[in-house]
Amino acid sequence: MTNTVRLGIIGLGTQGSMYAKFITEGLVPNMVIGAITETDPARTAFAAETYPDVPVFSDYIEMLESGTVDAVVTCVPHFLHPEIGIETLRRDIHALVEKPAGVYTKQVDELNAFAATKPDLTFAIMFNQRNNPLYVRLKEIVDNGEIGNILRSNWIITNWWRPQSYYDQSAWRATWGGEGGGVLVNQAPHQLDLWQWICGVPKSVFAKVAYGFRRDIAVEDEVTALVDYGDGVTGVFVTATHDLIGTDRFEILGDQGRIVVENSKTATVTRLTRPERELSASMTLGDVGRITSGELDSADYYTQETIEFDSRWGAQHAGVLENFAANILDGTPLIAPGSDGIRGVRLANAIHLSSWTGREVPLDFDESEYLEELNSRIRSEGKYDERR
Repeated sequence: MTNTVRLGIIGLGTQGSMYAKFITEGLVPNMVIGAITETDPARTAFAAETYPDVPVFSDYIEMLESGTVDAVVTCVPHFLHPEIGIETLRRDIHALVEKPAGVYTKQVDELNAFAATKPDLTFAIMFNQRNNPLYVRLKEIVDNGEIGNILRSNWIITNWWRPQSYYDQSAWRATWGGEGGGVLVNQAPHQLDLWQWICGVPKSVFAKVAYGFRRDIAVEDEVTALVDYGDGVTGVFVTATHDLIGTDRFEILGDQGRIVVENSKTATVTRLTRPERELSASMTLGDVGRITSGELDSADYYTQETIEFDSRWGAQHAGVLENFAANILDGTPLIAPGSDGIRGVRLANAIHLSSWTGREVPLDFDESEYLEELNSRIRSEGKYDERR
């Protein structure tokens, strides 16, 4: 192995083209483009013209067996991620899977299980928001206990506005058989991952989901989910694709402080000087009035910090690519191990299943029940084969 990794890009669409650009512009110093796989003739011609020294294949298996790549990234429709990941690892080639890891947990379980049989290979997922310095810092604050034990978290992420023309551009988009879902599998997987990465994995979920609510589509464009972590700890997740203005607000309330993130850019961290119950027990109504009127110094009770980072466009994705290559070359710990990808898929599946059945669903739900419900919707579309 040299000091660079030859990356095979499977799919030169929006994401694949972006990764190729990062590599050729030197944003990923330990990586070069080894080969490209593209099935669309127009994109194949574009690849050959733009990257004349890079082999271009129409079949990803041919690319994997060509000896031109050390690793691949899967920039293809969601249903194909597990299949391509397994075939890549089977040939002793490292795999970076795009988000989401798959559409349903059964297929992602199969990917994770196969990856576990190849411990010497690098298996990662493109959770680039884990490389966002703001969320890295917030995870440190939570993990260090600086706001105490989490009591509640809420994320409203409705700035995924998509017009009808977005859904009409491709026949597979916003279908159960082609895409596997709507906002939960296409736009919001990063937030589903970050939420669990920072706040922990919930035990169950109850959801109200609207399908084709404000768009002419079969899948979800409006989601409200209430999760239960046990011991009275709850969380709420709201997302949609029909809010033209949109909101991105993430709150974490602890028993010794609070974090409020606006627009995934600025965080206000409040740290109580003592746990809230201790403050409650020690304060009189007169003290409360004096705090409200400004007679008492609020610093005796809490401090506040504003956190904001400048991050150039593309740095987060390029950083994950660089980290992926570094893990291959020298064992640098992964920002996002591929096995973590199932968490967001499991939560999205549980949200769907809760809305379909009208009941609270545990995160360890019956995978066969979910797949049966999904296949019933694929059958009703009459366009695609059922999933196994």
